[in-house]
Amino acid sequence: MTSPRAQSAIGSTETRAILEAQDAGYEKGLGNRQIQMIAIGGAIGTGLLMGAGKRMGLAGPSLAIVYAICGIFAFFILRALGELAMYRRSSGSFVSYAREFLGEKASYVAGWLYFLNWAMAGIVDITAIALYFKFWPMFTDVPQWLLALFALGVISMMNLTSVKYFGEMEFWFSLIKVVTISAFLVVGVVILLIGLHVMGARPGPHLIAENGGIFPKGIGGTLAIVQGVVFAYAGIELIGTAAGEAKDAEKIMPRAINSVIARIALFYVGSVILLSLLLPYTAYHAGTSPFVTVFASLHVAYIAGIINFVVLTAALSSLNSGLYSTGRVLRSLAMGGSAPRALSVMSRSGVPYGGLLLTISLYLIGVFLNFVIPSEVFEMAISISAIGIVSTWSFIIVCQMKLRQAIHRGEITPVKFKMPFAPVSSWLTLAFLAIVFYLMIFASGQFYIFLVGLPLLAIALVGGWYLTKRSTIHSDMPTVIPSIRLTDDFLNR
Repeated sequence: MTSPRAQSAIGSTETRAILEAQDAGYEKGLGNRQIQMIAIGGAIGTGLLMGAGKRMGLAGPSLAIVYAICGIFAFFILRALGELAMYRRSSGSFVSYAREFLGEKASYVAGWLYFLNWAMAGIVDITAIALYFKFWPMFTDVPQWLLALFALGVISMMNLTSVKYFGEMEFWFSLIKVVTISAFLVVGVVILLIGLHVMGARPGPHLIAENGGIFPKGIGGTLAIVQGVVFAYAGIELIGTAAGEAKDAEKIMPRAINSVIARIALFYVGSVILLSLLLPYTAYHAGTSPFVTVFASLHVAYIAGIINFVVLTAALSSLNSGLYSTGRVLRSLAMGGSAPRALSVMSRSGVPYGGLLLTISLYLIGVFLNFVIPSEVFEMAISISAIGIVSTWSFIIVCQMKLRQAIHRGEITPVKFKMPFAPVSSWLTLAFLAIVFYLMIFASGQFYIFLVGLPLLAIALVGGWYLTKRSTIHSDMPTVIPSIRLTDDFLNR
């Protein structure tokens, strides 16, 4: 008798074969502590550690409200992804779900937009890493491109070896971020309790009241930072990909996802409230971490270097995550015939190195750009990656809605880990993402970039679809290719 899951009206025999084949060969090498830290790392990045300084200067204390609202919708997106993952774990994540619930064309669009997002974000990360290295005098005279190449080489080698190395790197990168922000929260609370003067002023709520209140730049100033805050949460969807290689996903995934909302409240909202109580919002500026601003005012030795190291690890974490996720997504696309078949190859250690090598190749372009135009690379890439973030989250919500509809029709067995308040929360999240997309185009000062870029992107996607040779997955198609076994043995000995 065919199970309800296999009877899904959305999945044809060919689709079910692809879904089964695309996850073959992966190792379940991610444990509980690594999954927990991947969830944290996806929710804490340079957007808080560095970007909060700029946004505090633009919107003042209202940044805490924006972080909270965007954090709620980020949590809904995670819960939607969690419901999908508990229905069927897949390293292809939302690309695999789009294939099942929306069809191959939707999977194609979702996967390549996500790849574009990480490809551009990776160039941004490589540029940022090189600049963070140059903070220290010993690296001042080292060419920026060489520092970028070194960082890419290390991260690439670890990703090409085993998922365990990715998980271990992400664990320590995330731990560094958590310890740093936790230390700030503890110190900030102590300063408030003892009334220690910061920059000659007594900390407290009066700093907010005396400097324009919660909305010193008005509602317009607050709305202007929504786009940047949303992108600060970019990467939260990584846990969906990691679920496909988790040892005990049914137990640890719900716990990891549910803990994200508390961490957002503590680390993002809590940090901004403390920053507002310790110094006037005018003390914070773009290009300087707000944590450096506070600790430097307390004359803490070497604090700028310490925070720079933390921000460096955050950028390395993002680069690490981009390589990991794109390799899995590209393999899922290739297994469905929406990408070259070479991207589906996998090593004996369960690494989809075909997709990884393509991403690494594009990151090398980023290294070259650092050599040619080091000052312009960052802004060029970050605008393009924005489209991929919003589209990815939208696909996750739509797939969750399709899953719930199939469950209501009795075609799929209900899952226990459900998105709360659905379908109302699903529609609200889609509306929120539509608002973000509108602000991204019309309120970011980059209207003409999107005016030209969006049509070109649409043409590229349509052209790519018709140029892609569609193929059917056969039972004799190899899912594991031992061509880098020598590398695995050498690095694991």
